[in-house]
Amino acid sequence: MKKLYTLVFFLFPVLAFAQNADSVWLVNNYTKTEVSIPMRDGVKLFISAYLPKDNSEKHPILMERTPYSCAPYGKGQFRPFWVNHLIQYCKKGYIMVIADVRGRWNSEGEFADVRPFNPNKKTNKDIDEASDTYDTIDWMIKNLPDNNGNVGVFGISYPGFYSTMASLSGHPALKAVSPEAPVTDWFVGDDFHHNGAFFQMDAFAFYKQFGFGVPHPRPTTVAAPTYDPAIHDNYQFFLSEGALPNLTKLAGDSLKFWNEMMNHPNRDAWWMARNARVGVKDVKPAMLVVGGEFDAEDCFGAWNLYKAIDKQSPATNNRLVMGPWYHEQWRNNDGTHLGNVQWGSNTSEWYANNIEIPFFEFYLRGKGSVDPISKATVFFTGENKWHQLPQWPPADVTPTDIYLGQNGNLSFTASKTSQPTFDTYISDPAKPVPYTQDVHYNRTRTYMTDDQRFAARRTDVLVYQTDTLTGDVTLAGPVIADLMVSISNTDADFVVKLVDVFPDKGSYNDVDIYAETDPVLKYPMGGYQMLVHAEIMRGRYRNSYSNPEAFVPGKPTEVKYSIPDVAHTFKKGHRIMVQVQSSWFPLVDRNPQQFIDIYHAKDSDFLKETINIYHNQSKLILPVVK
Repeated sequence: MKKLYTLVFFLFPVLAFAQNADSVWLVNNYTKTEVSIPMRDGVKLFISAYLPKDNSEKHPILMERTPYSCAPYGKGQFRPFWVNHLIQYCKKGYIMVIADVRGRWNSEGEFADVRPFNPNKKTNKDIDEASDTYDTIDWMIKNLPDNNGNVGVFGISYPGFYSTMASLSGHPALKAVSPEAPVTDWFVGDDFHHNGAFFQMDAFAFYKQFGFGVPHPRPTTVAAPTYDPAIHDNYQFFLSEGALPNLTKLAGDSLKFWNEMMNHPNRDAWWMARNARVGVKDVKPAMLVVGGEFDAEDCFGAWNLYKAIDKQSPATNNRLVMGPWYHEQWRNNDGTHLGNVQWGSNTSEWYANNIEIPFFEFYLRGKGSVDPISKATVFFTGENKWHQLPQWPPADVTPTDIYLGQNGNLSFTASKTSQPTFDTYISDPAKPVPYTQDVHYNRTRTYMTDDQRFAARRTDVLVYQTDTLTGDVTLAGPVIADLMVSISNTDADFVVKLVDVFPDKGSYNDVDIYAETDPVLKYPMGGYQMLVHAEIMRGRYRNSYSNPEAFVPGKPTEVKYSIPDVAHTFKKGHRIMVQVQSSWFPLVDRNPQQFIDIYHAKDSDFLKETINIYHNQSKLILPVVK
């Protein structure tokens, strides 16, 4: 391994030279034009189009619509396509288009977060992101020189939402779309809420600290002002701020969507209209839905958009790719690892060369074949291997119960007891369980595979684990947490973590885990508690996101919910672990632990609570591959 780092060190100047050579090539072989395109309602939207100088053939158009700016602005300023695999599209002669969406940056109009899709547009005033995409495509194929009449759309995260909306535009020139880590449902599983629990750290950073929520009343190329908190320890900052109204005061009146969220605490019609999966019916273009299994932001979106298209639009040519990635890592040249966990190969490079580029090449240029691209291409961690599958979840999956038992035992067999027994912990909002062990300013992306030993040592975290596995156990699909609980107050959150416990001794991926001479490898992987996946449920929503219910103090109550899909093999010699806790801070806001409006709670509303988790009646339902 030390030789590898030495090799990378010596190769770095070569890689930098290659990027510099590609940037020179791009400038010499492309021209850039900037245009404001009229939409059907008269509003003009801004695009930057990069056009090949080669006019010996017709070129496909590949577009990204974004709220994050198509900068750099100016005809002589080029977007750095050369930093990742996007340069390969340029070398194949694609027309590359970046578009500022309505109301953002250099585009006119009023911006709306996750603007609802309107399937019943009747007049030119009835616009949505699908109609804006249609009008943009229509202008491009009629006005951009030397295009071949075929258009593709792709984008990651928020641009993934706009890609989904593009697939509903109905324009006949749109042949292929790739929503990547798409925003789909900001109440149930993406970004700002998971099962109704508010992911305050990401929401506050996005809208306030990074300035996204600052309105753009007129076209601009100047970034909005950012906010720098006085405390750079995010745990301490959010704890010091206290109840959510204090953050709202900091956010200010101008952050429209933040304030709208504060006034829609439940999944009402306002939220339902912003569920991007609702409209995915009769989707015409070929679809390639891409996501990261360890995406801290939009893991839910990728899995569930794919499933929604399959269910609501069964005739659509719909494919799924899920790799072992953090948010956007598949567009990063290095997909070899996440945090301390290694994947054994460059998964990002493999994806670009074997999936994404062949997909667009076939549908936009008629080159090559998509036959090698399976219905579902999923990387299974643990065994560290790509699986090419005819469906997801696979057909050979059996839902299998694994029970939380006495003395921290986790077993596929429920123990026989004559009386109900349970484990107890005290959930104290004044000392919430941190989401990671270190001090950070911004939310980390590596917490999704972090070592969970720091949490396992707390008294307010329950830990259950199996004996050492005598054979591999492979999971493929959603995991169901099914807890039987009783609490002393009227509301509580429940965080369930699925953890892979490594052997106490040994090596990992043929790496000397005790190579103290190499600082990159000094983390002790023996006994590592790798977070495979975790999810939270705000207890009041256990039966309905729209109609929350208080708990009856002391009454045993079922809390059952889904953890996003897992593709992981627990290897022979490892252990399966489950951790249960009631805070995940400051990732998620603190529950006052009483049935009140959390978004308008007071600092004095937060109470300690006693929580009981009942043995054998509490379990996980695992999607075990037989």
